[in-house]
Amino acid sequence: MGIKSRLVLMNFLQFFIWGSWLISLGNYMGASLGFSGIQIGGVYTTMGIASLFMPGLLGIVADRWINAERLLGICHLIGALLMLYATTVTDYFWFYIIMLLNACMYMPTIALNNSVSYNVLEKKGYSIVTDFPPIRVWGTIGFIAAMWTVDFLGYTQSAGQLYVGAVSALLLGFYAFTMPPSPPLQKETKKSLMSTLGLDAFVLFKQRKMAVFFIFAMLLGAALQITNAFGGPFLEDFKTDYPDSFGVQHPNLLLSISQVSETVFILLIPFFLKRYGIKTVMLFSILAWVFRFGLFGIGNPDDGLWLLVLSMIIYGMAFDFFNISGSMFVEKEADPTIRSSAQGLFMIMTNGIGAFVGGLASGWVVDHFTENGIRNWQYIWFTFAGYALVLAIIFPFVFKVEKGEMVKEE
Repeated sequence: MGIKSRLVLMNFLQFFIWGSWLISLGNYMGASLGFSGIQIGGVYTTMGIASLFMPGLLGIVADRWINAERLLGICHLIGALLMLYATTVTDYFWFYIIMLLNACMYMPTIALNNSVSYNVLEKKGYSIVTDFPPIRVWGTIGFIAAMWTVDFLGYTQSAGQLYVGAVSALLLGFYAFTMPPSPPLQKETKKSLMSTLGLDAFVLFKQRKMAVFFIFAMLLGAALQITNAFGGPFLEDFKTDYPDSFGVQHPNLLLSISQVSETVFILLIPFFLKRYGIKTVMLFSILAWVFRFGLFGIGNPDDGLWLLVLSMIIYGMAFDFFNISGSMFVEKEADPTIRSSAQGLFMIMTNGIGAFVGGLASGWVVDHFTENGIRNWQYIWFTFAGYALVLAIIFPFVFKVEKGEMVKEE
């Protein structure tokens, strides 16, 4: 097997693991374990908590002491054992603790997976810019494949999804050890702990536009967590009125359209940035979140299925036009000496603080509109849509970029 094919398999498995449970775990916790909305949201905050410090800490380990591919394998093997143990737990406290530990193992592997891929491609004489994206897209395909696997096996409401995740984590855990070595880089000047964690990039908050950008990155990171946690339970609650509908019978298939849409909108980013500029592209993203939630509020898996499908398609714009374009904006605006740290700060604000806040806040909103065990999903989604609409109204007035800064060409 050629090295590109080996990297394709590694990226496929990396995100297959995540896709096996990320979207459907809320369904399992609500329908099978009987957790409340705030408890479901709480479990999803574990990824935000882990993202605050674990990628940086294990980045230090990979930079200084252990080969990146070995550390990648160790994390996945430990994660596999944690997921297997999670299948036996029904108590909320211990389930939360195990999923927190699992997040601490999984979240750093996203960066480690990239590091190994970059290192291998460079050593083999390939271009990261041109050769990595076609490899990385197989990660998204792996995520979709996992969602479909869990759906077709009927595991969306059972611990079976965790077994799928554990088995795939075991496979990648052992497979990672067979990858070409990515040893620690021996540098005369070691990066400080502050630099590795991305904390020295907080100097960017002295610039008004960057402070505003990072604040909105956090607020939109919260929006992303909402549908991760409650998309599955939302469709599950239609089983009484539309038990035979496609969305109820195959919730993961329907939700996976969002990931398919991601792959399309990534390719459209260069055109939109050149045509409209960074500020407008980011505003498109925020408005897309309004429609994402609003369409959920008026759609259903039967005669309103087309509204749900449209919401899934819009998700690609909502996610990519801020997360991917935002990462490019940070890369361009940050001083070269702190660019890596700035990207770390961007991850902290979106996947760390944003995910934590989004998990807790969304759980509170769901519980607030739940009476006698019945959730008023229309009120819930309209509340989220209102939240995104407020952000869309405020953003153009507070986020200022000068002419020439990734703006529309005259």
